[in-house]
Amino acid sequence: MQKSYFKYLNTTPFEDKWGIYVTTVGYSKVDPNDHYPNQEHPQSHELTWNRGRILNDFYIIFISKGKGVYASALTDPAEVTAGTCFFLYPGVLHRYRPDPNVGWEEYWVGFNGYYIEKLMTQDIFDKQSPLVFLGPNKDILILFRQLIELIQASLPGYPQQIAGITMQILGLISNVVQHHEYVHDPVGKLIAKAKFIIQESFEDNLDMEKLAKQLPMGYSSFRKSFKRITGESPNQHHLNLRLQRAKNLLDTTILNINEVAEQTGFESVFYFSKLFKKKNGVSPKHYRENREAFIEKDDIDQ
Repeated sequence: MQKSYFKYLNTTPFEDKWGIYVTTVGYSKVDPNDHYPNQEHPQSHELTWNRGRILNDFYIIFISKGKGVYASALTDPAEVTAGTCFFLYPGVLHRYRPDPNVGWEEYWVGFNGYYIEKLMTQDIFDKQSPLVFLGPNKDILILFRQLIELIQASLPGYPQQIAGITMQILGLISNVVQHHEYVHDPVGKLIAKAKFIIQESFEDNLDMEKLAKQLPMGYSSFRKSFKRITGESPNQHHLNLRLQRAKNLLDTTILNINEVAEQTGFESVFYFSKLFKKKNGVSPKHYRENREAFIEKDDIDQ
C-alpha cells in the first residue's frame, strides 16, 4: 500500500541549465473528515480554502481516488473526480480540497525552468481549462510512483531523471487532451479501469473475481476481454507488474533480495526468486550482479 510521502527539493545552477527541474513531489491519502491538508508543508505552500494560495512554480495534481473541488482566479469552482488531474500556474491564486464525506488520494509534482516556461505558453495546455480527465490511467500512476521512488533512492543523477519523468507526464496529459482517449469503447474503459486498480494495488493479493464485480463485469467476460485487449490474463498481468517492479528496485535501490520480495508482495523470497528466474532467465541475485549487461541487452532488444 502506498504511504503518504512528500519532498521539497533544492535546485542547483546545473538543474537550472537543464531547462526543467522538479521542486516537489508527493502523495497523500486524505480519509473522509480528515483535516486538509493532513500533512505539514512549508509556510510558502500552506493551503486553506478560505484564503487560497499563490505558488511560484507549475504543478500537476492527479486525483487517483475520491473527489473534491478546484477553483482559481481564472476559473469557477469545478468538481474534481477520480482520474482527473489539474494544473496550477505560477502567480495564479488557486484553491482545492477533497469532499469531506469522501476524501481523496492525490499525487503531485511541482516543476519549472526556462524550457518549461516556454512550453507552457505554446497553447498546448490552457490556463482557462486546467482540469483534464485522464480516467483510470495506469501510466500516469506508474510515472508518479517512479518520481517518488527515485527521490527516495536519491542516487546520483536523479534530478535529471525526475525531470525526464515529469516531461513524460506532460506528454501523456497532452496526448489525452489532443486525442481524447476513453471515448467510444465501454469495454475498453472497464479494462482500463481494471488495469488501473491492479497497478494501484500490485503488491497486494488480488481476487480477480471480486475485481470483475467492481467494474462491474461477469468474470468470464472480464477475463476474455482483458486478454483480448492486453494480450495476457488479469493474473499474469498482475504478476508481471510485480516482477517488473522488482527489476526496477534491483536496478535503482540497495534493498536486499528479501526486502525486494517483501515490497513487491511475494509471500517468500524462494517463491519470488523462482518466478523471477522463470521470467528473466536468471535469479534476482545474478540479475543485480550483472544488471548493466542486462540493461544494455534490453536497450538493444528494443
